[in-house]
Amino acid sequence: MTRKIVIVCLIVVGLLGVVLLEPISLFNADQDDDTASVSDSKGRTSLEVMSLYEKPRSLNPISFTDVESSDLDLSHWRGKFVLLNIWATWCAPCREEMPTLDNLQRQLGGKNFEVVALSIDQAGVPAIQKFYTKIGIKHLAIYVDQTMKASTDLQTYGIPTTLLISPEGHELGRLVGPATWDNPEMLTFLRRIVNPKTLEP
Repeated sequence: MTRKIVIVCLIVVGLLGVVLLEPISLFNADQDDDTASVSDSKGRTSLEVMSLYEKPRSLNPISFTDVESSDLDLSHWRGKFVLLNIWATWCAPCREEMPTLDNLQRQLGGKNFEVVALSIDQAGVPAIQKFYTKIGIKHLAIYVDQTMKASTDLQTYGIPTTLLISPEGHELGRLVGPATWDNPEMLTFLRRIVNPKTLEP
């Protein structure tokens, strides 16, 4: 009888271990699992595309500042798609994906689309400027929320977290964790959403 109890306990512990070790995305749990993994030239694994919600979701209002300390909110980009990336210079995965976000803005940024990289660095603009200069970021503007309130209001429980926002200001999808934003699959995915006519034969 004792042996059976021990075996049952081991099975339960093993199942709990699998559950606890399985990565959980709080925001992707109810999305279609239509993403695939790829490895970039440095061997980093990332998602090719982000999943979209079945229905757009409302967003809590947030505020932050630009390089000149002017107050901004997401209504500043109303009328275009926004890829809002919450990041920080002290976050290693954020630092690695930043050049791909910069290249994404270079390729798709314009009247229909904008990459908004929102830093939560408490050190503010100087830390971001130093980092941008060091790695050669040329196409991303500097936006910062030193209070970190925006990330709380958006319910981002880890960084990097990236939200795709519609021209009407609704959240279309969210990706928790780093990605290679300028890979061909991601570019095609975003072009299909932002300007589908460019993909017509």
